[in-house]
Amino acid sequence: MKDRLIYLDHAATTPVKPEVLEAMLPYFSQKFGNASSIYSLGRESKKAIEEARDRTAAAIGAQSKEIFFTGSGTEADNWAIKGVAYANRKKGNHIITTAIEHHAILHTCQYLESDGFEVTYLPVDGNGLVTPDTVRAAIKPNTILITIMFANNEIGTIQPISEIGKIAKEKGVYFHTDAVQAVGNVKINVDDMNIDLLSLSAHKFYGPKGIGALYIRKGTKITSFLHGGAQERGRRASTENVAAVVGLGKAIELASQNVDEYNKKLLALRDHAIEEIQKNIPFVRLNGDRTSRLPGNVNFSFEFIEGESLLLMLDMKGIAASSGSACTSGSLDPSHVLLAIGLPHEIAHGSLRLTFGEENTREELDYLLDTLPAIVQRLREMSPLYQVAAR
Repeated sequence: MKDRLIYLDHAATTPVKPEVLEAMLPYFSQKFGNASSIYSLGRESKKAIEEARDRTAAAIGAQSKEIFFTGSGTEADNWAIKGVAYANRKKGNHIITTAIEHHAILHTCQYLESDGFEVTYLPVDGNGLVTPDTVRAAIKPNTILITIMFANNEIGTIQPISEIGKIAKEKGVYFHTDAVQAVGNVKINVDDMNIDLLSLSAHKFYGPKGIGALYIRKGTKITSFLHGGAQERGRRASTENVAAVVGLGKAIELASQNVDEYNKKLLALRDHAIEEIQKNIPFVRLNGDRTSRLPGNVNFSFEFIEGESLLLMLDMKGIAASSGSACTSGSLDPSHVLLAIGLPHEIAHGSLRLTFGEENTREELDYLLDTLPAIVQRLREMSPLYQVAAR
């Protein structure tokens, strides 16, 4: 098994599916037209973009004219929050979010605080859940936006989005959700869930990197994020990345068609991994809600070890995993998500995130489960604190 890479970091990124790549390839060469051009080559690109828009809208229960393509999920998050904030500043300046959001949300909110906006960062419980009552209690007369992620990228906890959306609608407050980790893994309907804005990113569901989308409910008051040309109906300037848009459209279509079968497989891998790790390795904590979590997410903290050392030793065994968000892998600070759910620094540093994908097999998982206990034990033998605790 060591002779090939076992990839268990699908929350960081996924490989492009062959069908997606096949759909994209013509738009790099034969069908290279600028979608803003009026001659046939340009019209062909424009048609491909609109077909991808239709597929994206269908996947989340939206209308095609409510989908706007972006360069990434991060751009979509920035546009949603800054766009609503500045467009509604005369109405109010208060934004509600949570302490465990992706940094694309947190840093955007912090930027707005420096420009006079007020932000409430709601706490979560030990499983990473925010309660609808907590959201309701935080709403003030000057609240203009609630932005709460659909599913957490580190611990996999899925928030009560429908309940929060209902509260936002009752209070007349816009509701945005960062659904980058959820799309392709969870069934979403923006109308049923009362979502006004939703961010997604293709490379999380077997599409290409460098392309995302923002759903904006019709009638939402929001400013443009990029200024220049008239692309995306004048809302997002920049020559369209036609090949990437086509890839997103194909990938989200495939993900939507196969979500039940996909989840069934991931749930089996996830639950087996959780049960075996808890059974065979002492001094471990499962992070995130046991049931309200993404089907392919496993996150454990191992006491008396450093997560970075664990990842390096797993890599030597041919296993690619992570300790949290890929966007903060260069940071020496412990995960803000793990700190927010109550873990002390020393335990938060010893975390391991395993995120499964459709190509993973039970054989690969068994290899991980056979390999992991010995690695953890070897690292713990270097810790004097473990020697005391193990007596």
